[in-house]
Amino acid sequence: MPKNRKLNVKGTEVVLFTKDDEEYISLTDIARYKNPDEPKDVVGNWLRNRSTIEFLGLWEKLHNPEFKGVEFDAFLYYLAHKLSLGAMS
Repeated sequence: MPKNRKLNVKGTEVVLFTKDDEEYISLTDIARYKNPDEPKDVVGNWLRNRSTIEFLGLWEKLHNPEFKGVEFDAFLYYLAHKLSLGAMS
């Protein structure tokens, strides 16, 4: 059965969610430390970073047997094009 625990990290409450003996941490709660009013902006900035996208692709490749690597490669190609135009960091 899924359950939540809360941690206090540097004055910010962060939720740990446990399901099937796996723990997940709330990235939105972590982002709230940097920007309490608009944590979505912090998360959006993370998702504009090529290293973040590459990490997510690697994580999916390692942990998701249904991961579609060819489709992800097309996405990375698109991202590289956007980076070359200076649209992403």
